[in-house]
Amino acid sequence: MKAHFFAWFQKRYFGIIMMAVLLGFLSVHGANAEVAKIGLNYPKTGPYLVEGLDQLRAAELATEEINAAGGILGQKIEIVWRDSQSKPDVTTVNVTELIDKEGVKMVFGGSASSVAIAAGKVCREKNRIFFGTLTYSTETTGEEGHRYIFRECYDAWMGAKVLSSYMKEKFAGKKYLYITADYTWGRTTEASVRKFSGTEDKSVHKGMLTPFPAATEEDFKKAISFAKMVKPDVLVLVLFGKDMTTAVRIATTMGLKKDMQIVVPNITLGMAEGGGAKVMEGVIGALPWDWKIPYKYNYAGGIQFVEKFAAKYNRYPSCSGASAYAILYEYKAAVERAGTFDTPAVIKALEGHEYTLLKDKQIWRDFDHQSVQTVYAVRCNPEEVVNKDKFKLDYFEILSSMPGAEAVKTREEWNEARKAAGKPTEYEKLPGE
Repeated sequence: MKAHFFAWFQKRYFGIIMMAVLLGFLSVHGANAEVAKIGLNYPKTGPYLVEGLDQLRAAELATEEINAAGGILGQKIEIVWRDSQSKPDVTTVNVTELIDKEGVKMVFGGSASSVAIAAGKVCREKNRIFFGTLTYSTETTGEEGHRYIFRECYDAWMGAKVLSSYMKEKFAGKKYLYITADYTWGRTTEASVRKFSGTEDKSVHKGMLTPFPAATEEDFKKAISFAKMVKPDVLVLVLFGKDMTTAVRIATTMGLKKDMQIVVPNITLGMAEGGGAKVMEGVIGALPWDWKIPYKYNYAGGIQFVEKFAAKYNRYPSCSGASAYAILYEYKAAVERAGTFDTPAVIKALEGHEYTLLKDKQIWRDFDHQSVQTVYAVRCNPEEVVNKDKFKLDYFEILSSMPGAEAVKTREEWNEARKAAGKPTEYEKLPGE
């Protein structure tokens, strides 16, 4: 009798233990299943680290807000990041790891177009969406565009169009000189500014390339010395991030600003801050968004974002942060319209979709996945204006704006660029189409 009871008890006890283990396993794995990982490949280090930090901050803010509101389809989101170092080869490894090892649902980030293009290629191979935050080369959604890549910011063509419209009015017939970062963004940006400013004759409007991403201060001193010798009326610095601030500082020290107008085709708040108010004073550029724009035009969503960001980080967000923030909200909205995280379904939910978030209406254009949006020409404020601001970040005076439909490449222009590159004029079909 005792032996039977002991056997029964042992069997029952073992069953209870196994049930507890199973419930614990299900609890842990069930909790994990309720987290949707999203990959951020951004420049934590390197020449664009300031722009990268703003992406991370804005992504963290959006994640907190989205999770507090219930997540996406009931799943909380988690940002998993990698440091791109603004290098395409590092990015290829990063994005592969984010998808294969971390299991992210989508990837976003950037700050160098070569990096965005590399990230997009991996995502295409692995059936994930890639959203570009700062990637201004026309090639990103042009010659290198495909069904799995979307660009939230504007491109070099759009920036050059709004900037050149202002420059042609103020500097018609003047001599230009271009100092350009030698990679896809730099080259396509220079080409766009030359086209729209009427300065394509390189025998008159000379140019010089600088290395990327490993340019040194000596490289910029040499380039600025060349500009001093050539004596253009307009010096166009097709440089970004720390490279731009270094070049403007050297140009200011050498006294070039007294004799020529300095133009930075694509500028950000972080770049202006990096140069400093005294150095950046009077520099002209273009951008897709600035923290003052929502207040100037009364865009409620943008005002709310600026004030939440400022309260959390004790500073204003830049266009880099605004793009990262918008991407997370747009991804959430697309997943919820699709009713699934399935990549092809989310792509279809994005294509042709109009949204109003931080400024006026934008649209994910269906044939190239460019976010068509209003663009702005700006001039850096005098030092005393910047310093009056509570964060000392009132860097930009808005000179002019241009509607996105007027600034962006037409379908015909896009088709021509694709054909010239030997690429099809229709993106590939998705599985099941």
